[in-house]
Amino acid sequence: MRTIPPELAERYEREGWWTKETIGDLLAKGLAAHPERTFRVHSAVRPWEGTFADVERTARRLAAGLRERGVGPGDVIAFQLPNWMEAAAVFWAASFIGAPVVPIVHFYGRKEVGYILGSIKPKVFVGAGGFGRLEFHADLCADVPVVGVVGDGAEGPAFDDLLADEPMPGVLPVDPGSAALIAFTSGTTRDPKGVVHSHQTLGHETHQLASTYPETMRRSLTAAPVGHFIGMINAFLIPVVHGHTVDLTDVWDPAQVLGLMKSDGLSIGGGATYYMTSLLDHPDFTSAHLEHMRYAGLGGSSVPSAVTERLDGLGITVFRAYGSTEHPSITCSHHTSAAAKRLYTDGAVLPGVEIRLAEDGEILSRGPDLCLGYTDPEITASAFDADGWYRTGDVGVLDGDGYLTITDRKADFIIRGGENISALEVEDVLLTIAGVAEAAVVAAPDERLGEHAAAVLRMLPGNLLPSLGEMRHHLQEAGLARQKWPEEVHEVADFPRTASGKIQKFVLRRDIAARSH
Repeated sequence: MRTIPPELAERYEREGWWTKETIGDLLAKGLAAHPERTFRVHSAVRPWEGTFADVERTARRLAAGLRERGVGPGDVIAFQLPNWMEAAAVFWAASFIGAPVVPIVHFYGRKEVGYILGSIKPKVFVGAGGFGRLEFHADLCADVPVVGVVGDGAEGPAFDDLLADEPMPGVLPVDPGSAALIAFTSGTTRDPKGVVHSHQTLGHETHQLASTYPETMRRSLTAAPVGHFIGMINAFLIPVVHGHTVDLTDVWDPAQVLGLMKSDGLSIGGGATYYMTSLLDHPDFTSAHLEHMRYAGLGGSSVPSAVTERLDGLGITVFRAYGSTEHPSITCSHHTSAAAKRLYTDGAVLPGVEIRLAEDGEILSRGPDLCLGYTDPEITASAFDADGWYRTGDVGVLDGDGYLTITDRKADFIIRGGENISALEVEDVLLTIAGVAEAAVVAAPDERLGEHAAAVLRMLPGNLLPSLGEMRHHLQEAGLARQKWPEEVHEVADFPRTASGKIQKFVLRRDIAARSH
């Protein structure tokens, strides 16, 4: 793990940002204080409604069942589930046991899941029998000691069979500085990166993120996948710790969401720009829905000014934030800040957070919610320095009031609707298409999603450029998750290059962006 200077750790403890409480302690306290709060899953295939107490009982029965099977503090528990009640039960059970939990995004394909399970070697894996394109791959779990399958559609031990008759009481003690969560995120590497958070960093982030939300956003629908960091924290931690209801949906269906606004009074609070724009552009949208869209906290991908201005023109109070799985809450503009700050900057640093700009403009950050490092020591060594600074890979500028604006990214990845896509990973698969000599994948502007992937190919002489459909068929056969597929394909006779022969991707991005206007 990375080096945390002793003076920083002492400061975080002195200020109360790091405490002795574990995530299990935080959950147990919140659940005891608000057992009657409702927990709803708005799903066409697996709807569920109950209370926090109902979900906690399932979680504690699961914890007891896992303890009977030899699972204890420090053992890794992974799950790949949609936004279902059972996902909460697994997350809470792992926290009660003191086991690091590994949420896996439910639309990750066989390639990604196989890599993650192979790298962390979990003691437990819980998957879905089937959901859309999600499949349960029994062979990938052959070396996992304890496996449970939720729902129908696949052979394997049933999730319910893991539940003991009696729930496990209390919370098992663990070091609050130890690993509580391993969140895998695609980025600049070919394979997903495992980001390790401790009970202290995750606990601080839970309180930090909640403090940025206006009161009317406290009963909102969580549509972001719970296998993703922001979906997980918004669904399983913030509502419990702060006594709010939980409302989940397992698919993003604008028509359903607009209906839930009216029928259940749920609000939509932002996230990636796509969530807001897809609602505004839907034929069912009316001005009456704006009552449930009073605020929009935007982040997770590029935030075009055209979107913030559009929302502002409808009377929606927009505020932007900047962070990552590694350092979740770096900057945020307050919903009461001046419009120019909210609409056109990514906010000011949050309590305890420090940032500085390197000579090339790269943003370096550190703070009490910064992760411990990666599961890969080499990546950890390259991303953090001895003084505790994290090299974000993003480039920005600070104004005179200390507000940050992201201007570019050094890292070679695309952020599509809040999800990172590794260009290197996609390029590796594209190069297996017959006739492709070279491949580059870059970000292209997208009004709904912020960005999407664009493929630029140099073909071998005598070979025709594959159509978009042909390219996508190849990617599907290779097992690449659908959200990573390029949404446009271009051909070049040769790439723009540096003197050393490296492809100048910024030129490709510029040219593609120019064509989109």
